[in-house]
Amino acid sequence: MSPLAIIQIIVAILLVVSILLQQRGGGLGGAFGGEGGGSYATKRGLQQKLHFATIALAILFVGLALLNLIL
Repeated sequence: MSPLAIIQIIVAILLVVSILLQQRGGGLGGAFGGEGGGSYATKRGLQQKLHFATIALAILFVGLALLNLIL
């Protein structure tokens, strides 16, 4: 197995974890036992960083997949 494939597997696992941490409507509070009620308007703090990390991981995963296809 090539090093590129191993990196892609690691990125895929991190992407799945970051998506699962973003519980629908509840934010990170729901993942760690907090109450999820009320309206949720904006992402702040760790939730916003997790959102951007998920986007970056998705872009990285697609880039690695294309690079793996070319090589």
